Amino acid sequence: MTKTITLYGIKNCDTVKKARAWLDAHKVAYAFHDYKTAGIDAARLQAWCKELGWEALLNRAGTTFRKLPDADKQDLTEAKAIKLMLAQPSMIKRPVLDLGKTRVVGFKPEIYAGAVS
Repeated sequence: MTKTITLYGIKNCDTVKKARAWLDAHKVAYAFHDYKTAGIDAARLQAWCKELGWEALLNRAGTTFRKLPDADKQDLTEAKAIKLMLAQPSMIKRPVLDLGKTRVVGFKPEIYAGAVS
């Protein structure tokens, strides 16, 4: 039985490009979900937050988050973070590698090697 792997991210993101190149080089079959073109549904994002924590998913270092008004960045809660990420999916840390039963946020070759084996 083969597991379905989906890589979530943005096509032009350098880290996503590295992750895709690694998956391709290691002949790992995956589907790519581009937030810019396909968005993200609320139920999936809420499930990720429950599993990984919203703090692990919210990209506070990115330009999109930094450009937010201070009021939007203050007093963050899970609900507020989810609302921000749904409105602007580029605020979700990337890539998110969905292995079916587990997810990996970000890209580190050694973690991918263990996750997809």
